[in-house]
Amino acid sequence: MAVIRTVAEPFQHEIDKIKGSRFIASIYPVVQSEDVPPLVESCREQFRDAGHHCYAWRLSGADRMRYSDDGEPSGTAGRPILQEIDGRNLVDLAVIVSRIFGGTKLGTGGLIRAYGGAASEALDLTTIIERTVVETLTVRFDYGFTGPVQGVLTSFSLSPASSDYGAEVAFELAVPIEQVEDVRAALVDATHGSIEIG
Repeated sequence: MAVIRTVAEPFQHEIDKIKGSRFIASIYPVVQSEDVPPLVESCREQFRDAGHHCYAWRLSGADRMRYSDDGEPSGTAGRPILQEIDGRNLVDLAVIVSRIFGGTKLGTGGLIRAYGGAASEALDLTTIIERTVVETLTVRFDYGFTGPVQGVLTSFSLSPASSDYGAEVAFELAVPIEQVEDVRAALVDATHGSIEIG
């Protein structure tokens, strides 16, 4: 069964000061890229003294990721954070590291170690979970096929996420990615093709 590794819940961790500078890593589960900007803004609000909120995120799927150095020298913050995410094979998360300047410049190597280290420590401390990769199918059919459709769901150990009983039966079904084609075929077969699957 296809599984992904991700974080269970939001988590925050501050590493020991480095030459007076504070580095606070905030980790969030995310499911789409649009989730990230509001999270960065919330860190800006929470840590108003921080001059930089550098981040990286990666989503499951075909190489969907971004990172930002947020004003730090290019390659010294976002990329080291992303490397910590990728080194643990994690997806569907964002890591934002906020830096409150302590008066002493760290140099390129120092920044890379600090941002990467903050992300690393926080990821080591947070709860990592494995989740089955699913595809959500929208299913519609006439009431007369309720029995056969239920039989298919039972045989695959599936149950609808949400149901709507209007002029016809409609529901959403989260199906493990490797079972999608088999479930589709079984539903079509059970209803003699009289089913809409989107």
